Amino acid sequence: MVQYPNFPLSAWYAAGWADAIGRIPSPRMICHKPIVLYRKLDGSAVALEDACLHRLLPLSMGRIEGDTLVCGYHGMAFDSTGLCVRIPTSRERPSSGSRVRSYPVVERHGLIWVWLGDAAIADPKSIPDLHWADDPAWASSLSHIELKCDFRLVIDNLMDLTHETFVHASSIGHEKITEVPMKVEHDDKSVTASRWMIDCDGPPFMARQLRLARDLSASHVDRWQVIRFEAPTTIVIDVGLCPTGMGAPEGDRSKGFNGRVLNTVTPQSDGRCDYFFGYARDFCISDANLTAELRAGVIKIFSEDKAILEAQQKSLDLHPDRRLLNLGPDSGSMWARRIIKRMIQAEAGSARIRAGTVKA
Repeated sequence: MVQYPNFPLSAWYAAGWADAIGRIPSPRMICHKPIVLYRKLDGSAVALEDACLHRLLPLSMGRIEGDTLVCGYHGMAFDSTGLCVRIPTSRERPSSGSRVRSYPVVERHGLIWVWLGDAAIADPKSIPDLHWADDPAWASSLSHIELKCDFRLVIDNLMDLTHETFVHASSIGHEKITEVPMKVEHDDKSVTASRWMIDCDGPPFMARQLRLARDLSASHVDRWQVIRFEAPTTIVIDVGLCPTGMGAPEGDRSKGFNGRVLNTVTPQSDGRCDYFFGYARDFCISDANLTAELRAGVIKIFSEDKAILEAQQKSLDLHPDRRLLNLGPDSGSMWARRIIKRMIQAEAGSARIRAGTVKA
């Protein structure tokens, strides 16, 4: 049986929120690949292989001089393309082939994105859409946590929100979520799962936002969840409430509020990942105190998920021969996993063709 890796490389992965990358070398592990990030004097970001050519010390243990990265062991210096430009401890001049690998890097939507596959096909237009993170018409709060679990477990968690009823009962959970089925649509690169909960009471975390957004309380609301997965690891969840009977299901959300839960997951290895998430809203966008309050609320909610996901991973490790049981609400995550698997298999096939082991 052919063994495939667990993640595609021909994809843009978030390496960090933009404000976390500066003039100090920052190490990252993405899909088993050690990478070092830093900014040049003009502010542009650089991503290089995090291993010096000489003795493989991580370059992230070095320092920045101008636009070059200097190894902290013997001082070999590399420019932003990965080319070795100086060997201070040797009379030899660096050869033209002395370089570490550089990776395409783009700053967009408040994140630094890195492409790990063939640089020739790295298209910035394919960077997932998370524009709400830095759109002036929205107020956003952004966070990051490291999870000791397979990245696909996070995808499962976000695509099936019935867990909110049980894991997040005090904030966003509601029994209506388990009663109303999702409508799932998909294509080759994305999955959209939508649920409308008509004439229910609003959970605390969301009911307060409705009061702030429209200065009203409603004992009966219409609530929506529209989850869009963009391969391989990005999910945006369109959420909100509107008083029942005010036209939201028909398309008029003006009497309610709109939020976006922003999520992108970056695999470090088979059992560890970085989770970048945020919450954006379209009301009270200049209220910094509210932004901080909502950020704290979202972090609390996602901390509850962290406990579940890491416990789930431990259980999976203890039961390697057990298969996951898929139920009706898992249809969205099942399609997401299929798309990821097809991306991986397509890459593997292309690699064999390039290597000459199979015919095109």
